[in-house]
Amino acid sequence: MAQVETKPDVKPETIKSKEEAEAAIQRLRQAIRFHNYQYYVEDNPVISDAEYDALMRDLIALEEKFPELKSADSPTQQVGGAPRLEFGAVEHPVPMLSLKAVDNAEEVCKFDENCRRALGRAQLEYICEPKYDGVAVELIYENGRLKVAATRGDGLTGEDVTPNVKTIKEVRLLLHETEEQPIPDRLVVRGEVYMKKDEFEKLNRRRADAGESQFANPRNAAAGSLRQLDPNITAKRPLHIFFYEVAECAGCNFKTGWEALQALRKWGLLVNQDKNHLAEGVENAIRYHDELERERDDLPYEIDGVVLKLNDLEGRQKMGFRANAPRWALAYKFAPRQKTTRVRDIKVQVGRTGKLTPIAILDPIQIGGVTISRASLHNQNEIDRKDIRIGDTVLVERAGDVIPQVVKPIEEARDGSEKKFKMPEKCPVCGGTVFLTEDKKQAYCVNFSCPAQLREKVIHFTSRKAMDIEGIGQKRTVQLIEAGLIKDLASHYALKKDDLLSLEGFAEKSAEKIIAEIESSKKQTLARFLYALGIPLVGESTARLLAKQYKTLEDLMKASPKELREIEGIGPEMAESIARFFSDENNRKMIKKLLDHGLQLTNPYAKAKDRPLERLTEEKIT
Repeated sequence: MAQVETKPDVKPETIKSKEEAEAAIQRLRQAIRFHNYQYYVEDNPVISDAEYDALMRDLIALEEKFPELKSADSPTQQVGGAPRLEFGAVEHPVPMLSLKAVDNAEEVCKFDENCRRALGRAQLEYICEPKYDGVAVELIYENGRLKVAATRGDGLTGEDVTPNVKTIKEVRLLLHETEEQPIPDRLVVRGEVYMKKDEFEKLNRRRADAGESQFANPRNAAAGSLRQLDPNITAKRPLHIFFYEVAECAGCNFKTGWEALQALRKWGLLVNQDKNHLAEGVENAIRYHDELERERDDLPYEIDGVVLKLNDLEGRQKMGFRANAPRWALAYKFAPRQKTTRVRDIKVQVGRTGKLTPIAILDPIQIGGVTISRASLHNQNEIDRKDIRIGDTVLVERAGDVIPQVVKPIEEARDGSEKKFKMPEKCPVCGGTVFLTEDKKQAYCVNFSCPAQLREKVIHFTSRKAMDIEGIGQKRTVQLIEAGLIKDLASHYALKKDDLLSLEGFAEKSAEKIIAEIESSKKQTLARFLYALGIPLVGESTARLLAKQYKTLEDLMKASPKELREIEGIGPEMAESIARFFSDENNRKMIKKLLDHGLQLTNPYAKAKDRPLERLTEEKIT
C-alpha cells in the first residue's frame, strides 16, 4: 500500500476549483481511513482525537462546498443520513443459519466425536469465539466497497439496514488495501452488532432523564438502534461490531477459517483478536469455554457462551448442514446464573391493556453483578404449575443472563407458613372487575378508565404506529396527566394552545406544532385506530385483520364472539376480548367522544374506494 499522508494540511476556505477539491478530498479520505484502521482494528491511534476531528471537519466542509464530489464510501457517510420509510428485503447469498446449542461438556465431546468420525481424523482444530449477545448482520462488499448490509431475518432473507450499519465506526465503507492480501471482487462477511455494558447504562440513564422508555438489556438496545428508520438516530447510539465469518469470497483460496479471519483483519474489518482462540482438540476447546465463563463479568460486552467451529474449511464442506444449522459448528452455552432467595410477597401489576401480571417481591440477591428484588411470575397458570407460594424459598436465575425468573420453589425448605396465591377478582388499582381466562394464562381489568392504565394507554395511543401524534412522548404525557389536562384518550382533542403554554417547557412554536399534530391525527385508518385503542390481545396484525374483515367501525362493534371466532387467525380468547371491549359501556362512550371530536376514519382494505366511515350517532352507540 502506498504511503499515507497522515495529517494532510488542507484549508477548505482557500480551495476554489473542483480539481483542487477532488485532490484534497482524496488526501483527507485516505488519511481518515488510515486512522480508522489504526484506531478500531489495530487499537493503536497515531494522532489525537482533536486532530482526527479536524480532518473530518475539513472533509465535511469540502463535500458540502462541492456536493458533486460526495461518494457512498466516504468516511462522512458514517454519521447518519436521510430517514427511510421502510426497510427493504435482502436475500442472503448463503443462508444465515442458527447454531445447535448445548450446555454441557458431554454434548461437546459427542459433537467432536461425530466430526472426527465423519472426517476420519484422530484430532481436530476448532476456532473458539465468544458467543456475543447482540444482533447478527451480513455485509456484502463488491470491489472493496460496501454494497449492502442486512439483518439475519428468517435466515434466507433479512432487512436492509445499510445506512444504519454505515454509522458503526468499526465498519469500513472501503476495504483496507494491502499488498499481501488483495481485495476480492466480492466478499460476504458476517458479524455481530453489540453495545458495551457501560455505554448501555449511560444510554438508559439519558433516556430516563429525558422521560423516555429504557431498554431492557444491551441486546435489545443494539437491535432497536440498528432497526431505526432514521440513520441519524442510529448514529447517536454507541454501536460496535465484531466480524467472525467469511460466507463468500471471490478468488480466495483459504484453507482454514482462522486464515480467513486474519484476512478480514488485514482488510480492516475488526475481529476479536483478544478472545478468539484456536484450540487443538476438544479438551482445549472445553478448557477455553470454562476460562471464558469465569471472566465473562469482566468483559466490556455481554456473552452467553462460546461458539466452536471446525477450522478446516474442506472439512466443513464435507460435514455439510442440517435443515437449519451447520454440522461443523456448535454453541456451547454458559450455565444459567442461579441463586436462592425468599418470596416476601406477590403483588399484581396492571399494564397498559389492563393486563394483570403477578410479580414476586424477593429478598434482594446479586446474580452476575445485578441486584434482583423482583421477578415476573407471568400468570396464575404459571404460579400453579410451579406451585410457587408467598414465603417460599425459591431458585432464581437470569434467563438469557438478563431477565430474572423464578425457576422453582425449594419444597424442602417449607415450614407450613407459606401461602398460596390467587389472582384477585377486583383490580387492585380501580376496583374494576378482573376477567380471568379459563386456562388462567390471561387476567385483565375490564375498566377502560382504570387510572393504572391511563398513562401507558395514552403513550400507546399517541405512538407512531398508532395515532402518530409526534411530540407527545412519555415525559409530556406524564406532565399533561399531572396537570389534569389528559383524563382519557379523547382529552387530546380538547387541548388548546393556551393549555400547553401554561405548562413548563412549552413555547409558542412547540405548542402550535403539537396542536397541529393532534389535528392532523384526526384523519386515520381504521386499522391504526383499532391498534391505538389498546384492545387486549389485539396488536398491529390483528387490527389489520379486523379492518380487512369489517368495512366500518360500526360493523365491528356489532360483532359477536361467535362471529369473530370464524375469522381465520382469531381464536376464542381473542374473539371474547374484542367483543367484551366493544360491549363495555365506558369504552363505547369513549369511542363516541373521540368521533365527536372530529375523528375521520378510512378503511383502505374495504372493497369500495376509500371513504370516511359513517359517524356513529348517539343512538347507534347507546
